[in-house]
Amino acid sequence: MAGAKTPNGHDVVIDAQNLRMIYPGAAGGAKGTVAVDGVTFQVRRGEIFGFLGPNGAGKTTTISILTTLLRATSGSAHIEQIDVQSDPDQVRRKLGLVFQKSTADEELTGRENMLIEAGLYGLSSREIGGHVDDLLRQMDLAASADRFVKTYSGGMRRRLELAVGMVHRPQLLFLDEPTLGLDPQGRAGFWRYIRHLRESQGLTVFMTTHYLDEADQLCDRIAVIDHGKIIALGTPRELKDSVGGDTLEVTVTPGAPDPTNLLQGMAGVSSVVRAGDTFRVKCSHGEALIPKTVLAADQAGIGIAGVTVTKPTLDEVFLQLTGHAYREEGESPHAPGDPEGAAPGPNGGRP
Repeated sequence: MAGAKTPNGHDVVIDAQNLRMIYPGAAGGAKGTVAVDGVTFQVRRGEIFGFLGPNGAGKTTTISILTTLLRATSGSAHIEQIDVQSDPDQVRRKLGLVFQKSTADEELTGRENMLIEAGLYGLSSREIGGHVDDLLRQMDLAASADRFVKTYSGGMRRRLELAVGMVHRPQLLFLDEPTLGLDPQGRAGFWRYIRHLRESQGLTVFMTTHYLDEADQLCDRIAVIDHGKIIALGTPRELKDSVGGDTLEVTVTPGAPDPTNLLQGMAGVSSVVRAGDTFRVKCSHGEALIPKTVLAADQAGIGIAGVTVTKPTLDEVFLQLTGHAYREEGESPHAPGDPEGAAPGPNGGRP
């Protein structure tokens, strides 16, 4: 595994190959639950990689395997060429974790939380003293470092969690729904710090989120998992293009001839659906098609009342790939008692 690279020459930080996880059935011989079913993907150094899927799809189990909280039934996973199953302690030293739920001790100060985390990694206060101060400044927490965490706002707590996750200088950071519950300003601020860490330190980020706009704006690539399988993987643009490209809405004047045949004959058009006097045209490069449509309609004597173009969204991607909209937080298709989606184990999976 030394020096692992993608076919395009990118350094590989995470390499998951045919991961499979079957949770045992209940007493009495009940069949086990397949939570992860042959998951394979690689994460490149320095990228922000989104791992998205409905609750119960297998993403929490996959993350738990990668971060050494669970042992896969079969398959393999390597972090920085280190086997997560045979050398979990070394893997944990390579990564940082920011969980959905806060793991900070509210009865301690922000600085004390960071020093305790450093101690768990075997780092002395002498080794990381200046680094702690630097992280607190980067997260805009220097003025609040010696206040009890219970006095922090939600945004301050999330920034502290990020600082705690970075205290041992990892080059790989796992973010599990890190901005859930924050207002738009808090979310924007949190991601500003993530971008800064990536640009300044070359950080690789593996993230999950239920805010699809975050994934669209932040992720270099996205893997979509459903029913334990990776069903799509690509850049946000590639995933959105997979649903048929742009949508051009052409509204004709009352009584105008039907432009369906005209629209269907234009280059780049894949389908035309009528709704009254409005025709929804799925096409590539919608902006370029607007003037061509107006000109062709004018030459054909078809009056045009309006033309608009909309870009595909990740919501449309999920609807097409999974057959349903992205499930709201808390919904799950699994039966009661299924471990998928459970909270991290004791100590939040920290060493």
